[in-house]
Amino acid sequence: MLIFCLSAVLFYTYGVYTAIAKRSVGIAFLRDSPPINPKFHPPVTILKPLCGVDKGTYTNLASFCQQNYPQYQIIFSVRSSTDPSIEVVEKLIQQFPEIDISLVVKDHILGANLKISNLANAVTAAKHDILVIADSDILVGSDYLQTVIQPLKDEKVGVVTCLYRSTAQGIATILEAICTATDFQPGILVSNQLEGIKFALGSTIVIRKTTLAKIGGFAAVVDYLADDYQLGYLPTQAGDKVVLSNYIVEHGLGHSNLLDSINRQIRWARCIRVSRPGGYAGLIFTFGTVSSLLLLITSGASILSLLVVSITLLMRLIMAWVIGVKVLNDAVTKKYFWLIPVADIVRFIIWCCGFFGNTIEWRGTKFKLVKDGKLGMIEKEKSEVQ
Repeated sequence: MLIFCLSAVLFYTYGVYTAIAKRSVGIAFLRDSPPINPKFHPPVTILKPLCGVDKGTYTNLASFCQQNYPQYQIIFSVRSSTDPSIEVVEKLIQQFPEIDISLVVKDHILGANLKISNLANAVTAAKHDILVIADSDILVGSDYLQTVIQPLKDEKVGVVTCLYRSTAQGIATILEAICTATDFQPGILVSNQLEGIKFALGSTIVIRKTTLAKIGGFAAVVDYLADDYQLGYLPTQAGDKVVLSNYIVEHGLGHSNLLDSINRQIRWARCIRVSRPGGYAGLIFTFGTVSSLLLLITSGASILSLLVVSITLLMRLIMAWVIGVKVLNDAVTKKYFWLIPVADIVRFIIWCCGFFGNTIEWRGTKFKLVKDGKLGMIEKEKSEVQ
C-alpha cells in the first residue's frame, strides 16, 4: 500500500503544480490564457441537441441567447414533434427576436448515439464555419462566446473545450460534484500539462467545420457513448490541436437518488475502461484516501504508516482546495469540503464496479459496449428503433 500512497501524493502534488506553476501569486490556469482580442469575433453557430426538459432547462438555454457577441446563430434540435423542450424553444424565440434562433425537428437516426444523430440533423442548417456544441444542462455568462473563441486565432487549433463546475441537490449529486471538481478535473489539468489535451468535454466543444469534415463529420462518432471525447481525440489524430479554454461553465446535476447517480457513474466508468483500458487501470495510483486507510489497517498503525497517511491526506485536501475551490470556484466543494473522504471511497467503489460488465442503459435503451467504447444496440431495442 505504501507505493500507492506515494504515487497518489505525486499525483496530488503535480495537480497543485499545474494550477499554480510559474506564478508567484494567483492561479496560473486562470491567468496563463491568451488575452481577449475584442476585434476577433468570427460568426459562430451554436448547436443545442435537446431531449426533454428539467428544472433548469429554460435558464440554461436562455444564457446562450444573452451573449455579448456580434453575430451568432443558435440551432435547437429535437427528434420528436411532441418533445416538451419545443415549448421552451418557442418561448426563447419570442423573448429574443434579435437572435437568429431556429428549431429543427427531425427523427432521422444516424447511429446508436441519438444525441449525435440530433446534431447531424441540425448541422445542415448551420450558417457559419465555427460550431459551438454544449449540452442542455450547461449555464454560461454573457462573455462565454467571446472567451472560448479566442484560441481559434491560431489556425492550427481545431477544437476548444472547457472545464466545468457542478451544481447539486441531494447527497448523491453532492458527492458526484465533489468527485468531479476534486478528482476528474485535476486529472484533466495534469493531462493538459503533461502532453496537452487530446479530447473534449461535453460542457463545451468549439469545432471548425473544416475540422469536423476532416474526421468524417458526426457520422464518425455516432456509435460512441463518449462522443465528446472522440470529437477531441479524432481531430488530434488528423493533425489539429485541441485547447483547454480558461472559461469554466456551470453544469447542473439536478436531483438524483443515490442509485441513479451511482448507475450513471458506473456507466461512464465502463465506457472509459473500454475506451482506454490502460489509463483506467492506472487510476489505481490516484486513490490516496483508500490506500491510506488500507495502509493504516495493514500496518497496525505504525509510526511510519501514520506519517505516510498524514502526508497523503494532507496533499489530497490541498489539491482539492486549490483546484476545486480556487481554480473552479466550486461552491459545492467549498460547502461540503468535509465530505471529500466519503466521495473518495464512493469513487473507488465505482471504479471497481467499472471493471465488470459491458452493458449499459442510456436514455431508456440498453446497449453493449464494444471495442474502443462503441455502442452496440441490443437486438431487441434495435428492432424497436428501426
